[in-house]
Amino acid sequence: MSKKKKEKSHLEFKILSLFKKRPKVLLNYKQIAAALDIKDTKGRNNIIKVLNTLYRQEKITSSKKGQYQFNATSLELFTTQLTIIPSGKGVVRIEGYDDELVVPRKFLNKGLHGDTVEISIQRKNKIAQAHVETILERANKEYVGVFERHKDFGFVLCRNGRMYTDLFIERNELKDYKDGEKVVAVFKEWEEKRDSPSATIIKSLGLPGEKETEIHAILHDHGLPYEFPKEIEDAADKINKDLDTKEIKKRRDFRDVLTFTIDPITAKDFDDALSFKVLSNGTYEVGIHIADVSYYVEPNTLLDQEAYDRATSVYLVDRVVPMLPEVLSNGLCSLRPKEDKFTFSAVFTLNKEGQVQDEWYGRTVINSDYRFAYEEVQHVIENQTKQVDAEVSLTGETYSISNPVFEAINILDYQAKTWRNKRMKNGAISFDRVEVNFHLDEENNPDSVYFKTSKDAHKLIEEFMLLANKKVAAFINTLQPLPPFVYRIHDNPDEQKLFNLKQTISPFGYSFNPNKKNVSSEINGLLLACNGKREQNLIDTLTLRCMSKAEYSTENIGHYGLAFSHYTHFTSPIRRYPDVMVHRLLQTYLDKKPYPSKQTIEEACQHASQREQLATRAERDSIKYMQMVFMEDKVGQHFEGVISGVTDRGLYVELIENKCEGMIRIIDIKGDFYHYDDRQHAFIGERTKKVFQLGDTITIKVKKVNILRRFLDFIPV
Repeated sequence: MSKKKKEKSHLEFKILSLFKKRPKVLLNYKQIAAALDIKDTKGRNNIIKVLNTLYRQEKITSSKKGQYQFNATSLELFTTQLTIIPSGKGVVRIEGYDDELVVPRKFLNKGLHGDTVEISIQRKNKIAQAHVETILERANKEYVGVFERHKDFGFVLCRNGRMYTDLFIERNELKDYKDGEKVVAVFKEWEEKRDSPSATIIKSLGLPGEKETEIHAILHDHGLPYEFPKEIEDAADKINKDLDTKEIKKRRDFRDVLTFTIDPITAKDFDDALSFKVLSNGTYEVGIHIADVSYYVEPNTLLDQEAYDRATSVYLVDRVVPMLPEVLSNGLCSLRPKEDKFTFSAVFTLNKEGQVQDEWYGRTVINSDYRFAYEEVQHVIENQTKQVDAEVSLTGETYSISNPVFEAINILDYQAKTWRNKRMKNGAISFDRVEVNFHLDEENNPDSVYFKTSKDAHKLIEEFMLLANKKVAAFINTLQPLPPFVYRIHDNPDEQKLFNLKQTISPFGYSFNPNKKNVSSEINGLLLACNGKREQNLIDTLTLRCMSKAEYSTENIGHYGLAFSHYTHFTSPIRRYPDVMVHRLLQTYLDKKPYPSKQTIEEACQHASQREQLATRAERDSIKYMQMVFMEDKVGQHFEGVISGVTDRGLYVELIENKCEGMIRIIDIKGDFYHYDDRQHAFIGERTKKVFQLGDTITIKVKKVNILRRFLDFIPV
C-alpha cells in the first residue's frame, strides 16, 4: 500500500471511530477537523473526501446537507471479552465461530486486555477479523512496569506480554516514587487525543531484577494476591482451635482405625489421608479422608469470600500463595499425625480384585497414625521391606514399619495398579511428563535442576483420589431429581489440531492416525513410543496442545483424559474452592436440605476455572524466571538441545540437560540465507540446503540472558 493510501485509510479509521463514539450526534467536517486537531486546508479537504467515501459505503448517513451521523444499522455488533496476545494483536471468541477471531492492532480502538467490548466482524481477503467498536467495561486490572520519572509527569513502561502501551502518570500522581523502580499502576482513563492512558501508581515492588520484586511482579501481572488482608487473618485467628465434643458425637469415628498420609517431603499442609482395615469376610474397608474445610469456612463469611475470590492456591517455584490463611491451611485443617481432625470422607468396601462393593459418604473424625513421604513409601514398595533407610527417611534415621502398615501399603498399591490398568484400557490418556524443578539454596536461589517423575507411591495416592472424585460424582447422579453439582469436565481433543500433530511428528518416524475410532489409544501409543527419547518433551507438549482444557461446570460431559463419565474435585479443599463447594453440596443432598440455584453454582464454576488458568500461567512464569536466574552465569557455555519450535523469527531450543528454553534468532544463523518453511517447521538454507527442523538436536552457545524480559538468546555452534 502506498503512503498516500495508508494516510487515507488511517484518516478513515479515525473519522469512523469518532462517529461510533458519538452515534447519535450530527457532525460536519469543521467539527471533525477540530476533534482530530486538523487545522490546514489540505487536511480539511481530505476529511471532506473521506466523508463522501463513508457516505457512499453507507457507513454514515446524512439527514442535513453537510452533516453526518453514524449508520448503526450498517454493523452487526457482538459483545465479548478482549484478549491481547504477546504480538500486541487482540483475539476474541464469538458464538458461531469455531476459532478465535483476530483483532488487528490498529482496530483495537484503545481496548485493553480483559475489557468487555462490542466488536464488528469485517472481512479482508475473505478472512474474518474483528474490530473493536465500543469499550463497554474496562477490566481495570493492575499493570506492572518500570517507572520513568520526569519533572512534571511520568510513565510506567509496561509494553510487554498483554500490554501494548505505556501508562501516563500525571504530576499530582508522582508522589515519592523513584525513577527506575518497578511499580504497580491501575488504569484511570484513556482520553481521545492521548497516545497513552493515564494511571495511578498504587505501590512500589522494589528494584527490577531483585527476586522478591520479580516474583511479586508475576503475581500482580496475573491479578493474584500474595498477602491476606488483616481482617482475614484476624477472622482465621478467632476460630476455635479445640474440637467441639458435641460435633465429634455427630460424626463417624475413625480414630481407632489405621490411618496415614503420604505427601511430598516439603509438604506443610496435608489435606488427604487413607485409613485401612481388613474386614471379617476378607474384604477391605478403605477410607479416603479429606480435611473438612467447609466446617470451618462457613458460607457468606469474610473467610469464605476471600477463598472464593482466590479460588485456588498458587504454587510458585520458591513459595506457595495459599487460598486459606496459614492458621487453617497448615494448622486446623492439616491432617497432621497424632492429632484429632475433622474430615469429610468417602469410605469404600473393596474386594481383592479392587471392585467397590459398598460406599459411604459423610463427616468423620480421624487421628492420623503416620506421616509418610512419597520416597519412604516408594522404598517399601520397590524393595518389599519393612525397613525404611535413612537416605529416604523423613527423620534422616533408619526405622521399621509395623506388619499392618506394610500389609496396608502393599494391598493399596495392588488395588491402585489394578485401577490404573483398567483406566488405560478404557482409553485414559497417560501423560508421564517430566516436570522441571529446582534445588534452592538458603536464599531461595536455584543452584541445580532436577526432574520430578511419578512413581508407584505417587500413583497409589492418585488412584485413590481419583476413586473418591469419580464415585462422589457418580453418587450425585443417582439422586432424583438430578440436583445441580460441580463437575470437573474435559472435552474431546480438537480434531484439526490432531491432524496438525500427525503432520508435525511424521518426520520423526512415528505413526499416528487421528481418523481411528479409538483416538485415545493412538495418543497413548504415540506417548509410549516417544517415552525416554530426546524428543519426548516436545511430542508431549505438542500432544497436550491438542487437548481441551479441563474446567469446572454444572454440565456433566465427562472427563476425556481420565476416561470417566462422572468426575468431580472432592479431595483438596485446602487449596481448591470447588472442592469446598462439592463438600457443601454433598452434605446438603445427604441432609435433603434446600440448595443453591444451578446458575449460582455455574457462575462459581466459571470463576474458579478462570482463576485456575491465571494460577497456571503464574506458575509457568515463575519457572521461566527461575530458569533465567539459573542460566545467568552460564553465558558462553555450550549445551545440547532439541529444536522445540520454529517461527519466522528463529528457532526455539530446549536444552536437554535442564529443559531451559531459549531462541536462536534468524540473524544469528550464519553461513547462508535461510528460508522459513511453515509446513515443514524448518529453516532451509538457500545455497547449502542445510535444514534446521523441529525435533532436530543441536549444539548451542548461550549468548545472552535477560532476566527482566525473561528470554534466553542462543547461537548455534
